[in-house]
Amino acid sequence: MFANLSPGAIGIRTDLLGSIELARRHGWPGCDLPMREASELATAQSADAVAAHFAEASVRPGGWGLPLNWREPYDREALATLGQQAALAARLGCTRVYTWLPPASDDRPFRENFAYHVAQLQPIAERLAEHGCRLGLEFIGPRTSREGQRYGFIHSPEAMLCLATALGSNVGLLLDCWHWYTELGTLADIRALRAEDVVYVHVNDAPAGIRVEDQVDQIRRRPGATGVIDISGFLQTLREIGYDGPVTPEPFDGQLAKLPADEACQVAREDLQQIWSRAGLS
Repeated sequence: MFANLSPGAIGIRTDLLGSIELARRHGWPGCDLPMREASELATAQSADAVAAHFAEASVRPGGWGLPLNWREPYDREALATLGQQAALAARLGCTRVYTWLPPASDDRPFRENFAYHVAQLQPIAERLAEHGCRLGLEFIGPRTSREGQRYGFIHSPEAMLCLATALGSNVGLLLDCWHWYTELGTLADIRALRAEDVVYVHVNDAPAGIRVEDQVDQIRRRPGATGVIDISGFLQTLREIGYDGPVTPEPFDGQLAKLPADEACQVAREDLQQIWSRAGLS
């Protein structure tokens, strides 16, 4: 596992080169790849030029958010563009792709919604697989995220892996400790996973003094800030199953977002160092 910077996840707005430079200055081993910008740079210069920016900073590409809007109808041209992006990502050694799924629907009962997600995501998974890329699907755990909607949908790792199996062998989980905690997950649930089941990881903490059933998504805390989430057990168990990918803070912390970019980046890096140490990780 390695600490990975996703600037937007800690409230920093910057470009590709700015992200790499922040990661270099503050000792982040990895940094996410803003795919559209990377593609534009590779077209204007070359894939080797993009790779050189990472190499010169001694920063490895962590992962990239799926740029294709699969929630709406898309065409072959969109898949062709995704294929080009996946080829670039493979050249950079950045083969972990991720997206999230709504945990409920007002329009589709569960089975219909499951079939809809297979139809929308399977061609994407196949195109990514052609270039050795994997797709991580993030389930949304909080009960409050499902309330008020007519039909429940996937909100646990086991159910999400059922969908992943239907999509292809290169599909697994984006495992976020917030969603694992709010869906009442246990360490045994993680221990039951294989390393290849986990594509990408988010870490954060939850506000204290609020029942787990009442936790609201995007009202979170920095990793290790409150101890509500067993982050040490979470990381130790990921190590136990052999996960070796990015670990990215995503606290949605308003105070962190108000800081200058360098300060926010440094605080987030220190958070990761502290939870690493508490978990006994090297």
